Amino acid sequence: MEKQVKEKNELWEWTKALLIAFAIAAIIRYFLFTPIAVDGESMMPTLENGDRMIVNKIGYKIGEPKRFDIVVFHAPEQKNYIKRVIGLPGETLEYKNDQLYINGEPIDEPYLDAYKSKITEGTLTEDFTLKDIDVSINDVIPEGYIFVMGDNRRYSKDSRHIGLVDQKEIIGNTSLIFWPFSDIKIVK
Repeated sequence: MEKQVKEKNELWEWTKALLIAFAIAAIIRYFLFTPIAVDGESMMPTLENGDRMIVNKIGYKIGEPKRFDIVVFHAPEQKNYIKRVIGLPGETLEYKNDQLYINGEPIDEPYLDAYKSKITEGTLTEDFTLKDIDVSINDVIPEGYIFVMGDNRRYSKDSRHIGLVDQKEIIGNTSLIFWPFSDIKIVK
């Protein structure tokens, strides 16, 4: 009889431990961090199709996006996109001769250097201003919005096509590739 009671207690203890572990895992995934798979080539060469990354969901709850952060957000097509923050609220933005200008000042994009060196004709990023993207913007990114682009500028569906991203739609930022195992790294 005592053995049966002991077995029942042990079973109950294991059940409680598993329930607590599942609850903690669910809380971490829902509120703090979640995995995401890169789908497509819009962020090449920085990110490859199939890379698996960890999304930090709490960073923007206590802070703001920064230029060149890689963010994951809900896109209009009911999908999650992964892109790089290029323009921030209150800024003007323009590309001319493959050069980014923020508020009229040239800004270097070192993460594009390797890609630009492989282009034999034309530019990686075509010329445009915010007004070319959306005439209602009036050349300044409004408060609460960001301008995002993929690193593979010729083949990226980004703010040039879908418009500005409402910061409320941002799931989080990411910089850690955890799969494939041979490619584990922090990207900038």
